[in-house]
This record gives sequence, C-alpha cells and structure tokens, in this order.
Amino acid sequence: MARSVVLKQSPRCPRCQLPPRWCICAGIQPVDCPVKVDVLMHHMEHWRPSSTGHLIRRVIPTADVHLYRRERPLERAAIVAPGRELWILHPLGEPLPAAAPPAGLQVLLLDGTWRQAGDMLRAVEPWGRRVCLPLTGESRYWLRTQAGEGKFCTVEALIFLLAALGLSSAHDQLQLQFELHVYAGLCSRGAKAKAAEYLAASPVRTALPGLVDELARHRSRDAGAPPVSG
Repeated sequence: MARSVVLKQSPRCPRCQLPPRWCICAGIQPVDCPVKVDVLMHHMEHWRPSSTGHLIRRVIPTADVHLYRRERPLERAAIVAPGRELWILHPLGEPLPAAAPPAGLQVLLLDGTWRQAGDMLRAVEPWGRRVCLPLTGESRYWLRTQAGEGKFCTVEALIFLLAALGLSSAHDQLQLQFELHVYAGLCSRGAKAKAAEYLAASPVRTALPGLVDELARHRSRDAGAPPVSG
C-alpha cells in the first residue's frame, strides 16, 4: 500500500506540496488571467497535495482560496469583488453567456467532492450567476478517478472557461501548469508506466525538458522505493 504524505506527515515542499525530491517549483510560471478567480475549497480538501485548488492559487497571482466549513457562515463581502459579475461554475447552471468581457468577470470555483460542491453551492448560489461550461473529452486529472463521464476537476473547469472566453494564452499556460502538477504527482506515487503514458500526450515534455529529465532521473533512482500518495 502506498504511503500517504497526508497521514504520515512526510516532508513536503511548502509551495508545490510535493516531497522535496519531486519538487516542481522550478517549472512554476505565473499565468496572466484577466478574469478574477476565486476558489471555495472544502476544508477536507485543504490538506490534499493533489488539490488543484491549491494549484490555481500557486500559478495565478490574483487568485484567492477561501475555506468552506458548514458550521462557519461565509461572508459575501469577503469573496465577491465589487464591479465584476460573479459566475459560479456548476454543471447544473445556465449555458455560458455570450460575449462576456473577461475583465468584468469574477469566477467562483467549488473545490471538493461532488457532494461537497453541492453543499457549497447552496451556501453561495444567491451571490451570483450559476453557469455551466461546455465540457468535452476526457479528464487529464489522472491523480484521481473522476465521478463519471464528462466530469472534470476544478482547474480543468477553469481551463475550459479560459478557452470559451478566447483567452488562448492564459489557457495554454494554465494547461501546462496543470499537466506538470499531474505528471509530478504520478512520479511521486511510483506510477512509472502511468507517468510515462501521461507524458507522451502532454505539452510538458517539450515546454520543460530540463525539469522533466530531472524528474525522470529521480524516477529511475527510486524505482525500488515505496511510492507516495496524496
């Protein structure tokens, strides 16, 4: 059974949340995003290194993460940005509005399991417009099994939104950071074959060859070591 960095309190990089030998901070690049991005993260998600809510905060300098606990009421003024229209992304929302200016938007992402997201939605739904994205294809979030076909993780929802808004540069930058996060996570778990398969279809190999080679050296060196999960 894989060791868990959460349960065992193994050392982790304070920034990328990976074990030190798998640290990817050298590859972290800021994403310039005109949309104000906020993540409402369930408190059970907060300590999971694989969380893509933390990834969003790491790579988008203007993004904020807010912890959700059912017993602690949320304050609208602490989250909703004045002068912007708030979109709350959820599969049961209305179709994506057309011709929305990105600089006038704030998006609130619900980060947790599907059941937890339902709880969070009920707490914030009166604040803004519930919006559904045109999600297609298969999830690239290989660190967790998605809840069903057409289901995607938190950062993938944001990636789809950036594409729908025509923000191609921000989309490509965030996609790269997301795939680096997943690839390094697979490596840290000792999933050598799965990591190689993931990398074969990823832009990470071309965009960050030096870092990928460094991770590959660690992967070869640790081939007989117990994997890490989280």
